[in-house]
Amino acid sequence: MSEEFDLSQFEKSMIIREMTFSDIDSILEISSFCFPGMEPWKVEHLKSHLTIFPEGQLVAELDGKVIGSCSSLIINFDEYDDRHSWSDVTDEGYITNHNPDGYNLYGIEVMVHPNYRRMKVGQRLYEGRKDIARQFNLKSIIIGGRIPYYHKHADEMSPREYVTAVSRHKIYDPVLTFQLMNGFTLMRINPNYLPDDVASAKYATLMEWNNVDYIPLSKRHFKTSYPVRICAVQYMMRKINSFEEFANQCEYFVDVASDAQSDFVVFPEIFTTQLMSFLDEQSPSQAVRKLTEYTPQYMELFSDLAVRYNINIIAGSHFVEEENEEIYNIAYLFHRDGSIDKQYKIHITPNERKWWGISAGDSVQVFDTDCGKIAIQICYDIEFPELARIATDMGANIIFTPFCTEDRQGYLRVRYCAQARAIENQIYTVISGTVGNLPQTENMDIQYAQSAIFAPSDFEFARDGIVGETEPNVEMVLIGDVDLEILRRQRQDGTVKHLKDRRHDVYSIDYKK
Repeated sequence: MSEEFDLSQFEKSMIIREMTFSDIDSILEISSFCFPGMEPWKVEHLKSHLTIFPEGQLVAELDGKVIGSCSSLIINFDEYDDRHSWSDVTDEGYITNHNPDGYNLYGIEVMVHPNYRRMKVGQRLYEGRKDIARQFNLKSIIIGGRIPYYHKHADEMSPREYVTAVSRHKIYDPVLTFQLMNGFTLMRINPNYLPDDVASAKYATLMEWNNVDYIPLSKRHFKTSYPVRICAVQYMMRKINSFEEFANQCEYFVDVASDAQSDFVVFPEIFTTQLMSFLDEQSPSQAVRKLTEYTPQYMELFSDLAVRYNINIIAGSHFVEEENEEIYNIAYLFHRDGSIDKQYKIHITPNERKWWGISAGDSVQVFDTDCGKIAIQICYDIEFPELARIATDMGANIIFTPFCTEDRQGYLRVRYCAQARAIENQIYTVISGTVGNLPQTENMDIQYAQSAIFAPSDFEFARDGIVGETEPNVEMVLIGDVDLEILRRQRQDGTVKHLKDRRHDVYSIDYKK
């Protein structure tokens, strides 16, 4: 199938990668913007970092442009004085004291270009540092953080009082508040840390993040868990007056999921039909064609939200008109790095054919994400066990099912089949549906849903194989954690082994693609 919309016009590329020598000029420029009045990096500093410990130097890149960076070294923190300064721990910024056999990653700089703030770039860089700590089996990450808003309160507060007020959210500090929100705890306050940091009155907060995967007395790293957090949105269909109202509702739920540090947020099937409530078109077949005209705005909205909120979004599904005026029901996966994937609905219900003339897709996709391989099977598709088995054989660990059903019977078909797919394929399944009413919208007037996350049924998983579920027919979100490492182990050593025990000598599934 050819398509009318070129996805590349909506895709963005946000990545965190190791720094290279070719990035130095960009980093120097960012440094001058981020720290006016303070001595910026020199070329010699950055070259030294890349020569001594290249794995510890990261940059954030958006569409090929470097927009942020962070620098680190490994030390044995016990060897340093409690009241050390930045210069002491970095050897005047050259990190020649880097110790590959040390126990602590010491962060010496994080900066984000002012034009790209509020895009969670700093958070991505911090997560990159945490990955370095896990990779090298380091006990903790330690940072000496500035308190740049302290000068506003220095006349009435001591540094300790200021830090306490920020910790209790009585005062906002752009650096300390950010570090606390990213899991760092306060160790102490050091005076004379950065002599040229006038805004912080030379003080710094010594902060620590402990690596729970650290294994003492060994540099070998064992991954004992692989948690993935999922937010399923149970979305209320209500009359709206503009695309902007729809966008505001969607951003609200993405914000909620991001605040909960979710890796995925999933919206229901064809929830964009809410836009029909203001299209003023009585004929369902014509209304759906008008709806497809909003595809560029839909793509731009969710591409922006995924990058800005640093979360992978399964943006429900949407009716898209492609070449030859064929309309497809397509679920898009907006990755938080800016890339986009899509899955066509393969099995079209009689209702979709009758009212809207929807065409069927013909391929099963499995997508690589930063949380492993996943698949999307839209509503009716989860009721065909062959598709889930094909996706599992292609490596999927989670199947997301956006759905839209109008009655309890239809809902239960989706639910029971999703639970069956989780058991028979030893995978996690997620269902997300619409609730509410659109009285003036033909064929979308009533909804019934109870969204849920399902697991295989065995001792390692949640009781009844239900990670979590919403209340029926109430607008809300469900947030739950699934563990891919437990899934891997259970496939090998579970009470039953559905995948290993299949009788390939008796039967097989022939995927014609």
